[in-house]
Amino acid sequence: MSSSERADLGRALCVITGASRGFGRTTAIEMSRLVKPGSVLVLVARSADDLRSLQAELAESEAGKAGLLVKCVVADLAQMEGPESVVSASKEVFSEDLDHIILVNNAASLGDVSRFAKSFTNMAEVDSYLSFNVSSSLCLTASILQAFPQRPGLRRTVINVTSLCALKPFCSWVLYCTGKAAREMMFRVLAEEEPDLRVLNYSPGPLDTDMQLVARSRTGDPSLRKTFSDMFAEGRLLTCEASCVKLMKLLLEDTYTSGAHVDVFDL
Repeated sequence: MSSSERADLGRALCVITGASRGFGRTTAIEMSRLVKPGSVLVLVARSADDLRSLQAELAESEAGKAGLLVKCVVADLAQMEGPESVVSASKEVFSEDLDHIILVNNAASLGDVSRFAKSFTNMAEVDSYLSFNVSSSLCLTASILQAFPQRPGLRRTVINVTSLCALKPFCSWVLYCTGKAAREMMFRVLAEEEPDLRVLNYSPGPLDTDMQLVARSRTGDPSLRKTFSDMFAEGRLLTCEASCVKLMKLLLEDTYTSGAHVDVFDL
């Protein structure tokens, strides 16, 4: 640990979307190990069973036995009531002795990667994708920042789980690339507007998750599909744990430029 690196993330309120599986689930587990006793995790996803399973696991962990509170919010973030229910639950569990608000915008969907851009003529289909992947993220972030305004002694950190797709076009991935690019710019603007806020666009790399399984089986572009299949066959996919450890180190060091895109392979 470097001399400037913090030992923990403080007594924190951590709101994690897409927390039931994959990178979001791993983030919840890793964060639980780095927050002080009395911290709160608000776990958000659409799957009640998966959330409750994670809640039970955390309750039995060292952090759980030391007083970590875990709150589950079953919500569809694409609906207006989704972000509202997350904010309401966060307010319920907040206490004045918490000194760090952490929001992890992880929830996302791949979209239909079997088709090319010229096939997307249905505006309702595109709007539905962008509502979940872009609009909900902005509205939830704005609502959390309003609910927990800046004050002396309170740190606030917003993390956007991004992708290389935010920077580089991938054939047949028009929805995913568009959503990731829009989200990343959104958080870059937020970093400019809110200098007291810490904003991180973290790209976790190609992870061995259900999303990657869909990518290598359904991607419409043959060259890209082969790339994903080769990565899997050659063992070049990262585990969620390996990538998440690097994210936690970034947060503890806290030296990144606010709003920056930081890729796992840069660390």
